[in-house]
Amino acid sequence: MAGRRCAGTLPGMLSFQGLVFDVLFFAALALTAWALVDALVRPAAGYVAAGKLTKPGWAAILGLSLLVILLMGPMSFLGLPAVIATIVYLVDVRPAVRGLSRGGSGW
Repeated sequence: MAGRRCAGTLPGMLSFQGLVFDVLFFAALALTAWALVDALVRPAAGYVAAGKLTKPGWAAILGLSLLVILLMGPMSFLGLPAVIATIVYLVDVRPAVRGLSRGGSGW
């Protein structure tokens, strides 16, 4: 029985689980990088006017989130809060700051 492979494994191919984790890693990394760049290009006065955390605060949170996801992955103990911080920025803070800078337009 020595040298026998488990059923369903092929040499040189990724497993389905490995593929799923790779997709999650790159998706979380791309979303966090996008959120960080977006936070850096928005005007600082918009954060205060929207009643949100300041621009340096969000830049620090998203920068640390990017670092954590890059080093530990999105499914780690610190990776999940990093992904949640990114989602909070994209769903709550970004629309508020963006709406103020565009004159309150929803488009």
